Amino acid sequence: MTGVHVAHTAGLTGDELREVRALLDEAFEGDFGEEDFEHALGGMHVLVRDAGGVLVAHGSVVQRRIVHGGRALRTGYVEAVAVRAGSRRRGLGGQVMAELERIIARAYVLGALSASEAGAGLYLARGWAVWPGRLGALSPDGPVRLPDEGASTYVWVPPGGIRLDTGGRLDFDWRNGDVL
Repeated sequence: MTGVHVAHTAGLTGDELREVRALLDEAFEGDFGEEDFEHALGGMHVLVRDAGGVLVAHGSVVQRRIVHGGRALRTGYVEAVAVRAGSRRRGLGGQVMAELERIIARAYVLGALSASEAGAGLYLARGWAVWPGRLGALSPDGPVRLPDEGASTYVWVPPGGIRLDTGGRLDFDWRNGDVL
């Protein structure tokens, strides 16, 4: 049995944030930097604990702006989805994503994320799709193209949501570290 807790970053204690950080370090085998963690903060978090109270899964969604077709779209960007190694393949990633999708559907017009090869199957199975069009960013020096990000960028439009021109370009707001 697991317990699910949904809270904004401001509602998490310092101990909870340290637990999240430790889980991410373990799940990503040390390949989750400070900027990656910073990107996961400032939005809503889903924390899943096992029956003993151990944090076994996490994901967050933060607001970003994506310009598409001349419109700035309020986008729920999924960050830091991770499941503890000994708890994988039990549906916990799907449980985290179901909560994050619920948040996106109620607060945003679009969902987006960047997936690793290992995580891609989870997102595809849930109806997320690889963005087939061009990608860019609104950098401090103006719009720039992001040619190397295409295969890992996924989008999800909530039911009854907007229509995207898949031949068009998505321009993400700028941030330090990885833009996507």
